[in-house]
Amino acid sequence: MMSVDRLMTTLCTHNLLASKQFYQTLFGFNVGFESEWFIQLVHPKSNVELGLITAEHELVPPRYQGAASGLFVTLVVEDVDAVFKAAEQKNYVVLQTPEPTFYGQKRLLLEDPAGVLIDVSTPLPI
Repeated sequence: MMSVDRLMTTLCTHNLLASKQFYQTLFGFNVGFESEWFIQLVHPKSNVELGLITAEHELVPPRYQGAASGLFVTLVVEDVDAVFKAAEQKNYVVLQTPEPTFYGQKRLLLEDPAGVLIDVSTPLPI
């Protein structure tokens, strides 16, 4: 069986700076690498990685340069309510305020600057 050494989700964006600020402001990501067309974000506590690439870059096939669809990114955090409060203060797009779910998490839905659906969740006490 093939081993997987690393998994990094890379999101295409038409506004690299706005996307970087979104993930830094709400989730505390740090920049691991930055160029004019690509940013690697790394979370200091978990080493979770997130890539951001300019949608119009030659590495992105034309068919995939539009808004993302058919997927969402889930970030499990310690305090979904704090993320909600910060998102409201920054006027980010809130699609659903934090609500308890039937599967034991409190869930917030946001839209990032690239139009990606972001599911922010905190496990509820059992």
